Amino acid sequence: MSADKQKMSVWRAFSAPSAWTMFFFGFASGLPFLLVAGTLAYWLKENNLKLDDITLIASAGLAYTLKFLWAPLVDQWRLPLLGRLGLRRGWMLLSQIIIIAGLIGMALLTPDNLAPFIRVTVLVAFAGATLDIAVDAYRVEIAPQEAQGALVATYSLGYRIALILTGAIALVLADYMAWSQVYMVMAVAMLIPLLALLLAAEPAVLRTQHETWGQRIKQGLIEPFTDFFQRFGSTLAIILLLFILLAKVSDQSLGGSIMAPFYLDQGYSKTQIAAITKVYGIWVGMAGVFLGGIAVARWGVRWPLLAGVALGAISNLLYVWLVGANGDLQKLTIVISGENLAQGFQGTTLVAFLSSLINQRFTATQYALFSSLTMLPGKLLTAASGAIVLKIGYGSYFWMTALISLPAILLFFVLMPELDKRASAADSA
Repeated sequence: MSADKQKMSVWRAFSAPSAWTMFFFGFASGLPFLLVAGTLAYWLKENNLKLDDITLIASAGLAYTLKFLWAPLVDQWRLPLLGRLGLRRGWMLLSQIIIIAGLIGMALLTPDNLAPFIRVTVLVAFAGATLDIAVDAYRVEIAPQEAQGALVATYSLGYRIALILTGAIALVLADYMAWSQVYMVMAVAMLIPLLALLLAAEPAVLRTQHETWGQRIKQGLIEPFTDFFQRFGSTLAIILLLFILLAKVSDQSLGGSIMAPFYLDQGYSKTQIAAITKVYGIWVGMAGVFLGGIAVARWGVRWPLLAGVALGAISNLLYVWLVGANGDLQKLTIVISGENLAQGFQGTTLVAFLSSLINQRFTATQYALFSSLTMLPGKLLTAASGAIVLKIGYGSYFWMTALISLPAILLFFVLMPELDKRASAADSA
């Protein structure tokens, strides 16, 4: 293909309506994420909850890790009434309505009514994870493979803008108004992607209609999982799953529920944290995303994947240096630069690797499974992080989160020769 045609193809991909639809859908997916995790932790700490309680409550974000459990339902069942919009848009509309109602509920209840507040928080997290499932499936189905890069880019841009809004801007607003008012503002912001959803097109996909529930259960619940083991064989499939579980544990173990108290304990104000970690850090992370994409394009997925896992682990040790920083902004900027750059690089290389493992007959369910598994160990560790830090201190916790990635690096060298053999056999055939 000539350079001119390549440019025209890129222009068409980024100017297509689906690309900018994904911008708004990325914003919708990103908006609830911090509001049930990192940002929520600041609200809970200001209500004088204990550190272990904060990390436990803010682990409502575990719903994002467990979303593969109900992904087959989202993949197969058209909702009554809302299903008139289509399979994908119906689920997205339901999820967004629940998120808006849930954020308003959190604002009205406040942590002073802790038990019902927690229940509503979990509901928002569940709806946010469901929205992720539907949006991922929509992205795969709305455009051909060659346009997916543009869709992922615009989705990521919308997602990160939502993180700035719910991270940095929310923290700044909380210096000038009550947290309940901040959450009301976030609920109103969700109306923007809701309007975009109503104007969007449903993917033109011909879906197989099964007559019996048995057939539906088999296709939705059984085949996506048995297919993976059939394609790779039991032994290699298990090794792959172990690698997926461990590859991102160092990154995920630094969830916002532990980092919010950590930053505050080092003497930083909410406005300083917002400016450096939530605004500057997000754009450094975007640079890491693009560096990861360039590395994969230049050298393939293998060595960039290994570099991503190693850099993700090493970057956690920067936080050991930050212990006792006493509000030193230069130190915080250096740490956030290194950690977010590594995080963005690792995330891109891992997504490229996971995408290569998927059978497109079961894209939504299998991708939900793999992406959930990458988050599971780190999220579980984060849920217990408050209790761990109270026993061993922040520095030892950061060392532990770095060293825990060593098994993933060892598994990498076991996996790659086996995957190469399979690729060679397939080429020969």
